[in-house]
Amino acid sequence: MNLPRIFLSVISGCSAALLVYAAAFVRGDLGGVMTYLHARAALRHLREAGAGTAAIVAARDHLQAVGNQVADPTLAARLVPLALLVAVTVGVLIWRLFNRQSSRPALSAQERMVYRLAHRRRGTFTLGDLSAHSPLTAEQARAVTDRMADSGRLIRDGDTYRL
Repeated sequence: MNLPRIFLSVISGCSAALLVYAAAFVRGDLGGVMTYLHARAALRHLREAGAGTAAIVAARDHLQAVGNQVADPTLAARLVPLALLVAVTVGVLIWRLFNRQSSRPALSAQERMVYRLAHRRRGTFTLGDLSAHSPLTAEQARAVTDRMADSGRLIRDGDTYRL
């Protein structure tokens, strides 16, 4: 369970850092990025169409000017610590989310544990049996048996339960 947890935490942290760096690099100007991409596509179309050297040089100069207007590498370099802080924060949040999800089994899994123990014990069991022979804690065992008894899937006979 730790390998996927580590992998997902690292990947999400790196992704968040990359997004923060990219947003800082263009100063959050998505319109400028789109203008740059249009200028780049126009340059590529000119090259493919076999346009003259003067037109290609002019388009390349325009692309360079738009790139210089949109990009701010010094700001992005100064905000690398912020990107790393965001990366660590996102990685820790994903790690904790995985921890919280893995620390308590799903309700259906808890009920399957109860059914499995009941079938092994020929239909009857106690809370002590359930706590001893399953990964459920005493509180979880009590909660799941009460829930199943309330819904009519278990019958309580004193300290024992039966299907």
